[in-house]
Amino acid sequence: MTKLFGTDGMRGKAGQFPLDRATVEIVGASLATRLKDKLGRAPLIVIGRDTRESGGWLEQALVAGATRAGARSKSAGVITTPGVAFLARTLPADAGIVISASHNPYQDNGLKIFAPSGRKLDEDTELLIEGDVFADNNLRASTTARHSSSKLPSVDIDAVDNNESELRSRYLDFLADEIGRGMSLKGIKLVADCANGAASGMALDLFERLGANVKAINAHPDGHNINFECGSLHMKGLQHEVLRQNADIGVAFDGDADRSLFVDAKGQLITGDASLWVLAGYLNARHQLHHDIVVATVMSNLGLEVALKSLGLRLVRTDVGDKYVLEELLRLGASLGGEQSGHIIFPKLSLAGDGLITTICILRAMTEDGKALHELTQGFQSFPQTLVNVAVNAKPPFAEVEAIRMAARNIEVELGLRGRLLLRYSGTEPLARVMIEGENQDQIEKYARELANVIRKTLGAYTDQAC
Repeated sequence: MTKLFGTDGMRGKAGQFPLDRATVEIVGASLATRLKDKLGRAPLIVIGRDTRESGGWLEQALVAGATRAGARSKSAGVITTPGVAFLARTLPADAGIVISASHNPYQDNGLKIFAPSGRKLDEDTELLIEGDVFADNNLRASTTARHSSSKLPSVDIDAVDNNESELRSRYLDFLADEIGRGMSLKGIKLVADCANGAASGMALDLFERLGANVKAINAHPDGHNINFECGSLHMKGLQHEVLRQNADIGVAFDGDADRSLFVDAKGQLITGDASLWVLAGYLNARHQLHHDIVVATVMSNLGLEVALKSLGLRLVRTDVGDKYVLEELLRLGASLGGEQSGHIIFPKLSLAGDGLITTICILRAMTEDGKALHELTQGFQSFPQTLVNVAVNAKPPFAEVEAIRMAARNIEVELGLRGRLLLRYSGTEPLARVMIEGENQDQIEKYARELANVIRKTLGAYTDQAC
């Protein structure tokens, strides 16, 4: 059976399987049925979406399916992904669903499902939903036939609670009054790139409420412009605007605002790794960095590990994906973790990465320490990095291929403690990825080429491409 749920929910082209109306309606019905069976009562589901043009009809399809299976729904309208996770936890609801494809272009969309804890839906329930989607082709065919027109079946208005403004206000109150408690941003000039996404209607209100002088850019979504040459994947516009506005800090969100990257007053990019360094320093100085640990993924730069070690702190790495970071944070009882992409998690505040929470915490570090952002990043320096993708015909464990194992081992010996080799396969393509970090760019590129050649010869690859 094809797996529909990845590490960040279900994602694809809007209108095509599994993001077509028929399938999404089945997902809504399946989730509601599973919850009803577990709870012995009608479940309550809270739903939110980002600004993609497909979000409205996908929400209608979800509600239609969930309602038919006996669920009640509340719509939060356009809201961030962590906003839905917050609402699922505090309403309380029995599940939260976000309709978003995060940083992807507008043609894509996706479904992220949260449990009442604010954690993403467990894999067992995901498998049950996948089974329901694939189990009955006749059901899918009949549902598709009913939706051959653009009009969806009508939904009883009593089944959908559309207090969108009240629900968004509840989340903003939490951010301003709880996360931002006792904080004044008076005198801080901030530029916020909202990616024409879910933060567009929230970031300006939040940071002005905390006292900042805010300039919002890319905050006029039209259904098509989400993430288009803006937001956390396209930082140059924000860097230019921070310098033009003579701002103290710039922040860029992605489409659903679960991640944030920063620009300091000098126009320099602050990566997720640099943000983790700033936040770790802040928490450590206040004895709030539990067990002296920061959790990150295998993609975080070696420079973060070296910098943390200088403070007597330890970096624990996980597989790529915020769900793995969260699992390790909870297992270790740690208080800070995240990804190079700017997806930062504070388990005591939220079990979902939240770009708005991260921004408040970075601003708190600046205001309480009385330092500019570039001063707070001192002590962290990214190591040079190179990445080579090698096409392969098979994906045996690298350790079982003697030539690859020996070549990799020799490189690791040469790098010593001042370098790092990460060798892994792509999860979606027939590629081996060779990533090397070290102090000398020419040297690590030479090592990467040598190892790529060994992989090409042993695994029968035809082409490679450097990134």
